[in-house]
Amino acid sequence: MLGHSHALSGLAAGAATLPWAPVGGTVGQVAWIAAVGGMAMLPDLDHSGSTVSDMWGPLTDVPSGAVGRLAQGHRWGTHDAVLAPLAFGALALAAANASWASLLLMALAIGLALRALHFVIPGRAENTVVGNLVLPWAGAWLLLAHSPSPAWLPWAVALGVLTHIAGDALTTQGVPVPVLWLLRRSRVALTPLRTGTTLEKVVLVPAFVLVTLYCVYLNTDVRATVDPLLQGLPGRG
Repeated sequence: MLGHSHALSGLAAGAATLPWAPVGGTVGQVAWIAAVGGMAMLPDLDHSGSTVSDMWGPLTDVPSGAVGRLAQGHRWGTHDAVLAPLAFGALALAAANASWASLLLMALAIGLALRALHFVIPGRAENTVVGNLVLPWAGAWLLLAHSPSPAWLPWAVALGVLTHIAGDALTTQGVPVPVLWLLRRSRVALTPLRTGTTLEKVVLVPAFVLVTLYCVYLNTDVRATVDPLLQGLPGRG
C-alpha cells in the first residue's frame, strides 16, 4: 500500500482502539493515535529509498540498511505478522524505560505521520530533514510531557506495525507466511489489490479518514462538545 494509506490506516486503528488503549486524558489519546499512525509506516524501514529511510537523512538511512539486511530484504522479516510486532514492541519496551528513548520513538512516529500525510499539510517543512526533525521532536516533547508514563508505547508500536502488515497482506505482493518463511520463503496475499490503484486512492483512503474521524468523535471528549451544538441546529432537539 502507499505510504499515506499505511499512515491513515494506522490513525484509524489508533482511534478505533482508544477504548482499550492504556492511556488517559485527551493528550494521552492524541499521543496514542499519533504513535499508532506513525508506526504503521515502520516496517518499511527494511529498504533504502522508502519514506522511513529518507526521513531524517543518514540518521534513518543508515539504520535502514542494517534493518534490511537483518530482515533478509524488503517485505520479509519486518513484515512477519508474528515476529515483527514482537520485535519492534520489545525494542519499544526497552526504550520506554528511558525518557530520551521514549522521546525518540514518539518523534519518529510523528515524523513518519507528517511525511506520509504531506499531501494534506500546507507547506513543505515536514518534507525537509531539518523541518521533520524540529516539528516531530517538539510535538513529541509536548505530548509526553503532558501525558502519563510512556509505558503504553510498546503497545502502540506493535499495533502500528501489525496494521501495516495487514495492509500489505491485501496487495498482490503479499507478506511472508509468519515464522515459516524462515524455513522456506513463501508469501501470502489475501486479495489481488495492486498498490496505488484507483480503489486504494478513491475508496480505501477516504474510508480510513472517515473511520478515524468517527472513532475520534465516538471515543473522545469531542462528542461531548459536538452533540450540544448539533442539538441546537434547526430541526434538532
